[in-house]
Amino acid sequence: MQPSRDITRLIEIVEALRDPVTGCAWDREQTFDTIVPYTIEEAYEVADAVARGNMQDLKEELGDLLLKVVFQSRIAEEMGLFGFDDVVETITQKMIRRHPHVAGDACELSPEQIKASWTDIKTEERAAKKKSSPEISRDSGERDGLPPSELLADVPVTLPGLTRAVKLQARAATVGFDWSNPRSVLKKIREEAQEIEAALDSGDQVAVTEEIGDVLFAATNLARHVQVDPEAAIRRANAKFERRFRYIEKELARKGKEPGAEALEQMELLWNISKKNEV
Repeated sequence: MQPSRDITRLIEIVEALRDPVTGCAWDREQTFDTIVPYTIEEAYEVADAVARGNMQDLKEELGDLLLKVVFQSRIAEEMGLFGFDDVVETITQKMIRRHPHVAGDACELSPEQIKASWTDIKTEERAAKKKSSPEISRDSGERDGLPPSELLADVPVTLPGLTRAVKLQARAATVGFDWSNPRSVLKKIREEAQEIEAALDSGDQVAVTEEIGDVLFAATNLARHVQVDPEAAIRRANAKFERRFRYIEKELARKGKEPGAEALEQMELLWNISKKNEV
């Protein structure tokens, strides 16, 4: 087989890998469940390439992610469920349906009208999906004896925590359950921080965990209100921490020292120097 720009070649390669006789032993034994972790990993690697601004890596990672889509579609086709063509048709139908201002008659809409239309269309889609294929939510509502939330039931429980928090909050906001402005959320964060202090004083580890979760949830809500992706924000914070800690390591190494053998005060001094140099 030769490389190609045609998606058909990728489909053919995956079919060959999955062939029960001549295919790859590893690829043949994969299932929906076993491929999911790789799919999630590839999505994060796409995000990482974007964050680093490396377009060569982005091109490669997008290909890896596309491979996982084709691979999952092939497994589904072998089971008589659907194929890659069905996946493409489904997403094209959805994009056309959700963009009547581009693909239909609803032209000249303002950004606010487009957002409202998008929300209405998604609400209709959720209702139709529930009617055609109802599923029992596996969210915490079942565990605490409450019925699953009608509005929140289809927010995937497998999403990263911060991302799922944003989706839950945004969904609740569609029915008016939301803070009125970012400063109200900031006030809530301060209140939750005080509750962490009280939990620490009590020595109750369960309460500490609960209150830290509340702070994270509130901080995510603040990010949503100011149009900041909390996952992107935490990745930037992680990168900043790594960058500044590398500076500490470099400066200590220059003096023949290691971080573990240096006093915290000296490392904090180097941290602040690194922070100042970034400004």
